[in-house]
Amino acid sequence: MQRVVPSDAERRAALRRMKTIATALLVIAAIVFAVSFALQDRLPWLGYVRAAAEGAMVGAIADWFAVTALFRRPLGLPIPHTAIIPTRKDEIGASLGAFVEHEFLSDEVVLGKLRSVEPARRAGEWLREPAHAERLAAEASVAAHALLELLGDDDVEQLLEQLARRHLLEPEWAPAIGRVGARLVAADQQRPAIDALLARAEGWLDAHPEAFGSMVSDRLPRWVPKLVDRFVDDRAYREVLAFVRAVRADDAHPLRLAIDRYLGDLAESLQHDPATIGKVERLKTELFDSPRVREFASEAWAAVKSSLTAALADPESELRRGLSRALVELGVRLAADEGLQAKVDGWLTDAAAYVVRNSRSDIAGVITETVERWDPRETTEKLELQVGRDLQFIRINGTVVGALAGLAIFSVATALHALL
Repeated sequence: MQRVVPSDAERRAALRRMKTIATALLVIAAIVFAVSFALQDRLPWLGYVRAAAEGAMVGAIADWFAVTALFRRPLGLPIPHTAIIPTRKDEIGASLGAFVEHEFLSDEVVLGKLRSVEPARRAGEWLREPAHAERLAAEASVAAHALLELLGDDDVEQLLEQLARRHLLEPEWAPAIGRVGARLVAADQQRPAIDALLARAEGWLDAHPEAFGSMVSDRLPRWVPKLVDRFVDDRAYREVLAFVRAVRADDAHPLRLAIDRYLGDLAESLQHDPATIGKVERLKTELFDSPRVREFASEAWAAVKSSLTAALADPESELRRGLSRALVELGVRLAADEGLQAKVDGWLTDAAAYVVRNSRSDIAGVITETVERWDPRETTEKLELQVGRDLQFIRINGTVVGALAGLAIFSVATALHALL
């Protein structure tokens, strides 16, 4: 159950009320003392009352002095060892910082607390609830949307260009392409591509015989008769079609073997021939220096940013739903898988240990520096609001204990006087 912390106004009212009660008891003890002192000769039993009232006044005044001396000088008098808090503020801040550093931020305390609360299991039990996962996904979407808005388009485009140049442009392409090509040729992976090209060629020839025919006859002299044109067109068409079909049907066809040799030689040249490597590098440089490529990169980032922004803002988008589902699945695993729990707890413990070991002095220093920056009067008021109400009980207790002590002392003295 969460404890309700009172506000400064509530603390101030409670402190004022307790001061009034403690002072009222002192005034009552003084009145009782005055009355009993005046009448004790006529009413001897009032001597006991006077002694009790006298002890109550002594206890109340002594404890008032002790409590007041913590925060200020009693009655404004420059009495040594008073106004302890304002005069020793910096020492108190340093001591408080050292206390927090060694007692609250020690490895044993922080890591022991982390191990006892089982953070991974608790996080899993919380995340596996769909409502909680959706809430976390919504918060993450808001943060991601804000990050996208903060990122300048020019800066992102410049960063993408730098990354592309470093990881794509600077390395040589030709040797890598050659190595991949050599492995593909060695595994006959070029065959399906050649078969697909031949199939497309045969299909096109079957569907467009006239187009192919006109491509041949248009190159004959004009004096050739039309009959000859048609014969040449038909013969060329049938020969080309038969050739394509023959290549498709024969895996050892000379054209296939020639293509294989050419691809193998090309892969070898890409890896070892400086001239071929230089051509590929020049082509690569021209490609990246093309204004159209830069324009495409800018348009691509704008499209990605627009899509992400719209998806993050829409609770029903596939991105948001996918993130929620992923968080629920993560929660289910964390809640049920003890091995994963132990691994995550270990990560968190190691991270906390690192932070504690490297930052506890800084955290303690924040406390010390904060107290040092406080005005002495402000420090006194802050601390008095925190503990002043409880210190007023010391005055009340002192009044009561003083009364009992005064009564006991007077009773013992009276009894001894009577015996002697």
